[in-house]
Amino acid sequence: MLLPEPTFFTPGAGEPVLRWGILGTGWIAGEFAHAVQAHTAQKVAAVGSRSDERARQFAGQHGIDRAHGTEDALIEDPGVDVVYVASPPGEHLAQGLRAIAAGKHVLMEKPLATSAADARTLVAAARAAGVFLMEAMWSRYQPQALVIGELLRDGVLGDIRTVHADLGQAVAPDPHGRLFRPDLGGGALLDMGIYPIQLDSMVRGTPRSFVTSGGLTSTGVDAHAILLADHGTGEPSVLTTSLQTRTPAAALIAGSEARIEIATPFHVPGGFRLAPNDYLAETITWTDPTGITFFGGLSWEATALARYVGEGRQESPLHTHDETVSILATIDEARRQIGAR
Repeated sequence: MLLPEPTFFTPGAGEPVLRWGILGTGWIAGEFAHAVQAHTAQKVAAVGSRSDERARQFAGQHGIDRAHGTEDALIEDPGVDVVYVASPPGEHLAQGLRAIAAGKHVLMEKPLATSAADARTLVAAARAAGVFLMEAMWSRYQPQALVIGELLRDGVLGDIRTVHADLGQAVAPDPHGRLFRPDLGGGALLDMGIYPIQLDSMVRGTPRSFVTSGGLTSTGVDAHAILLADHGTGEPSVLTTSLQTRTPAAALIAGSEARIEIATPFHVPGGFRLAPNDYLAETITWTDPTGITFFGGLSWEATALARYVGEGRQESPLHTHDETVSILATIDEARRQIGAR
């Protein structure tokens, strides 16, 4: 069996070179800046923070020309075409609306917002303003996801029966930390559970219904959760996440003819095994040929956004606004079922 060879988001393949402004100076902002500079043709032009000192320090570390000591200065910078929002989720709605109102394209670190309602507000604003808006669901733009998508479209797995996916980390409890604060969009589901849920959405679409079991932290956010998602065909999908336990970060897509076992951790660049259900048949291993590993994979979403903007799009065809909102609606309901704040 030969695996498909889709076109990856190869940098310098005709996409416009956009001038990026990074809003936020935390860990993920630094990883994004490094990935974009190392693996794309894009230009990181400016960084903005509430602290002038942090902005200047970040700019110096990453060789960025302009550092802004306020968020609005970054958003209003005429030398910025697209704003990458790397702030905590609780700030995404307000910052996203300001960037959209300034006429900027927006790449919003996941989750797009802390609720489906807020996500709809952002989507409506972007559509009205005619700017591009995309959730930074980096897993969707990695080569392995593109190859898996081709296999699913070609029906290689047969009828999809179930998806099993988990992502959990043992995070030290900290009532002041972002992951434990309801006001900042804390909890396992919005931070890590979104990855298993989006994989299930990519493969099987929006579930018809689901049941959730889980527990809460002392601050009231979800500490762990397991979703059994019913799609009306085959078995339910099993999706788990945790702030309390480091799990294998494994993922399996099982069909009537074959299964895909994604290398752990499944949400970063890597590879997968394609195994027919006949144990005597050939098993194929696919490995990412690009040499880009771990957070270097953030580069794919930047190149994809530039390509889509160059094509005149307002949303990603690989991860549409409707799907982004649907996934957050699933998380809303999962949190409600376990009583999370």
